[in-house]
Amino acid sequence: MTRPATPTLDRVRTPDELRTLTDAELARLAGELRDETISAVSETGGHLGSSLGVVELTVALHAVFNTPHDKLIWDVGHQCYPHKILTGRRDRIRTLRKEGGLSGFTKRAESPYDPFGAAHSSTSISAALGFAVARDLGGRTPEGVGDAIAVIGDGALSAGMAYEAMNNAGHEKRRLIVILNDNEMSIAPPVGAMSSYLSRLYAGAPFQELKAAAKGAVSMLPPPFREGAKRAKDLLKHMAVGGTLFEELGFSYLGPIDGHDMEQLLAVLRTVKARADGPILIHAITRKGKGYAPAEEAQDRGHATAKFDVLTGAQKKAASNAPSYTNVFAEALISEAERDERIVAVTAAMPDGTGLSKFARRFAPRCFDVGIAEQHAVTFSAGLAAGGMKPFCAIYSTFLQRGYDQVVHDVAIQRLPVRFAIDRAGLVGADGATHAGAFDIAYLSNLPGFTVMAAADEAELARMVATAAAHDEGPIAFRFPRGEGVGCEMPERAEPLEIGRGRILREGGRVALLSFGTRLAEALAAAEALAARGIAPTVADARFAKPLDTALVLDLAREHEVLVTLEEGAVGGFGSHVAQCLAEAGAFDTGLKFRSMVLPDAFIDQASPAAMYAAAGLDAAAIEARVLGLLDIARISSARV
Repeated sequence: MTRPATPTLDRVRTPDELRTLTDAELARLAGELRDETISAVSETGGHLGSSLGVVELTVALHAVFNTPHDKLIWDVGHQCYPHKILTGRRDRIRTLRKEGGLSGFTKRAESPYDPFGAAHSSTSISAALGFAVARDLGGRTPEGVGDAIAVIGDGALSAGMAYEAMNNAGHEKRRLIVILNDNEMSIAPPVGAMSSYLSRLYAGAPFQELKAAAKGAVSMLPPPFREGAKRAKDLLKHMAVGGTLFEELGFSYLGPIDGHDMEQLLAVLRTVKARADGPILIHAITRKGKGYAPAEEAQDRGHATAKFDVLTGAQKKAASNAPSYTNVFAEALISEAERDERIVAVTAAMPDGTGLSKFARRFAPRCFDVGIAEQHAVTFSAGLAAGGMKPFCAIYSTFLQRGYDQVVHDVAIQRLPVRFAIDRAGLVGADGATHAGAFDIAYLSNLPGFTVMAAADEAELARMVATAAAHDEGPIAFRFPRGEGVGCEMPERAEPLEIGRGRILREGGRVALLSFGTRLAEALAAAEALAARGIAPTVADARFAKPLDTALVLDLAREHEVLVTLEEGAVGGFGSHVAQCLAEAGAFDTGLKFRSMVLPDAFIDQASPAAMYAAAGLDAAAIEARVLGLLDIARISSARV
């Protein structure tokens, strides 16, 4: 593949070298950095649009501020690829999101230029305030602690945590710089009053005059002229926007400015660096996908792409013979909603990722995107349930963690029938540890009155949607992974499952494999391999972690000498509930060999899902090896040699 010519970028390995360039050279550097980002992501896939939207801002921030002494904190981290290229990682940028390669997000262990790790939104202002206070109290890091700069998107401002941080920062009155990267997009178009407010800040503003005011950099004028210019600028600003919420929170507000105008960015950032004496917010208008037509024209502005052809933008996605679990969920929910007008759907800024965009096209008045606000999504769903509706709250496992207090207090304690559709359960591949759905089995199964299911395949998922729709006795959750199903036959109409009842798929002896979720396919593959050795395991699908099918568990324990549970979750989940059941029944007193195969007590870095499960010891080969070890087959075989 031909790579772009980047003569200016080739001279820059770290921000120190970038700071030797003239302003004209910085503008050229930005163009080359954009080309290099497009070229790299075309080979790796990843979050392209967000990164292209901040190219000029990235160059300007590193040119003006003394990173890593000054702490540059990117909210979420979707947009950090240009930052990585400029901070000594260009030679590895084509390993992005690959096994053993660079993370797709900022990561403290990766570089001193990543002072704070991210991947979930709306944390940057809190972290930056922490750095600012640490600086003022004499905190020490190897690089020192200087200015703290948070770059946060307009979508991330729909989360309450951002306002909690701004409220605290305004009270503290410490020097802190927040860049609002306003591109009118997060993953999907932003929703809510804040988005409308930001739009009003510049929709009717005399933008060219505001640009001129910003470039004039009022505070750089001689003192006799400064006050008059400030009054003129304030008058212009207040005529345009009528004051700002940010100033009420204690921030000095500057903007909106053009986030792709290098001259303007450098002037404003240099002025702020020289003059700021408290919290300041710079409102920069950018365009997600800027400078690459296929991204700019895409509905999501190229938010997340597979590998693609640079010339056409065509993505190179592998063909699949099976539907994705997400699509199966969406179609099953639409089917249920056609029969029950009380069914509504709620998502937290992920209508496409959760499949609810399909539901919204069919039932727009019954679908609610609440923005990046998982806590609100959960309690809003609880209110809907209390009001007599049947809410399906569709949130990724990793994001549902953010609303756990609400799951406990607003849903579980009140026994409200909220239906939780938990996408991205288990290990997710290129997004790595930050997006793994490792903990929901444990954190939901320990809640009184909760029903917790996991789909073994796409047909089971459709039945679990039907089960949830029919369940009114309390909260219920079903989990399913990222990616395609196994290609099984789908029911014409999915029928609800009997609550708390599992199933046996393969009858055998000596060994029982009890799976919860999509490790069932690996359990069946391991059973085939064991059968070739003369061992014929029983294979069962638990379906429910809570209420547990205790009759099935105790029957398996009674009729087999070895019982192994499998789940795509951390310790403390399904296997722990099975162990508790067995212990209470005295099953261990008669010599049962029991093992629980779970995700290891470690965060697993990005790789393909297959490689991640192999590393976790949860693939068919690992299951076979565990059974052989429990039966002492390996030891006996070696003794015979």
